[in-house]
Amino acid sequence: MTASSLRGLNWFDALSGDATPVSGLPPSLKVADGQLDGQPARFIAVVPDPDNRFPRARQGEVGLLEGWGLAKAVDEVIRADQDQEHKRALIAIVDVPSQAYGRREEALGIHQALAGAADSYARARLTGHPVIALLVGKAMSGAFLAHGYQANRLIALRDPGVMVHAMGKASAARVTLRSVEELEALAASVPPMAYDIDSYAGLGLLWETLSVRQIEQPTAEDLARVNQCLLAAIADVRAKGVDLGSRLGAVNRAASSRVRQLLREQW
Repeated sequence: MTASSLRGLNWFDALSGDATPVSGLPPSLKVADGQLDGQPARFIAVVPDPDNRFPRARQGEVGLLEGWGLAKAVDEVIRADQDQEHKRALIAIVDVPSQAYGRREEALGIHQALAGAADSYARARLTGHPVIALLVGKAMSGAFLAHGYQANRLIALRDPGVMVHAMGKASAARVTLRSVEELEALAASVPPMAYDIDSYAGLGLLWETLSVRQIEQPTAEDLARVNQCLLAAIADVRAKGVDLGSRLGAVNRAASSRVRQLLREQW
């Protein structure tokens, strides 16, 4: 069995520091209320839980407990800050290998659990909470859709272990009836098929990429650099608004931008 990644947990611990842990959530969720340079923020991460009652969600996957737990953690902030002029930021620390695949997950409605999480993040963003996603590891499949993808701004650390895709390479190979090597060759010329951060950035979805010295266990210098970037992202959201229009400016999104332009003109 592949060892679970601890990147999400390590970055959560580093970023949240002396923040106050939030109780009433499953052990696979780490949530804490703290500050970034004096600005209130809630830090959220999905982490491995070897004792998870759902075996398919023991290595950091987003399953039933995680989906509903994320929704609860975000909804609490929306309700608590509804009368505040400056709503607190939500920092989603992303290191999720996939959603949890299993018969029980399907029977008990994992699609609803993950949709609930995505909906909560979207409502937080639309009601004025700066939602910033920090990609420190894998951002795969429905797990990323539920935890991170609805952010106003996406920031990725530059490292081969930071990957974004709809599914893992082995799964994609089976679905497309190709070998992993054939898929990698195809990805070289088709950016949406690739897993690396540079290809993903070419789709216009990343606000910033950062290099750090120790991605597995951040140094004080790494932490300071990421904190500075998070603060800049929050300020950018507060200055420019809640929509996701900033994602359409990349060279590989020219067709999408053109379609939207034509729709506005005709409708």
